[in-house]
Amino acid sequence: MSIARKLKEYLDDQEVHYEVLIHEEAYTSPEIAHTLHVPGKDLAKVIMVKVEDRFVMTVLPSTWKVDLNRLKEVFQAHHVRLATEDEFKGLFPDCDLGAMPPFGNLYGLDVYVDRSLTEDEEIVFQAGTHQEAIRMRYQDFAALVGPTVEEFHQPLAKVSEGQN
Repeated sequence: MSIARKLKEYLDDQEVHYEVLIHEEAYTSPEIAHTLHVPGKDLAKVIMVKVEDRFVMTVLPSTWKVDLNRLKEVFQAHHVRLATEDEFKGLFPDCDLGAMPPFGNLYGLDVYVDRSLTEDEEIVFQAGTHQEAIRMRYQDFAALVGPTVEEFHQPLAKVSEGQN
């Protein structure tokens, strides 16, 4: 296994410092954060959304979920919904399904980053596989991707005490 080819070539060509973090195979954000021993708020996850007829990559801390109503305001669109894996799987040919890095610019996609991620010095994200992640400076990530920064997160539903 190795990180997504496009991502590796781009990072190496731009001569930015990044660290590849190898971890046990994991598919969900909580599992990935656990295997990497990083707080969930420090792990960025990619959520693909469909805005009218186009795909947009959103990036937010793994402990939050996308607020679709807020994205309707951001995009000034009537139809904003989560994209299905079947819809977007062909957009990332060098990535495992659901493990795409937040570099939509490499795949012809607009990238929207939740403002909360901009407050951290570093960003950690999946690197195109279910066994690798990348840690790099947020400033370097932002300079390479040129994301639009907006606020569009809401808390994940918490299980109340006494329930499993």
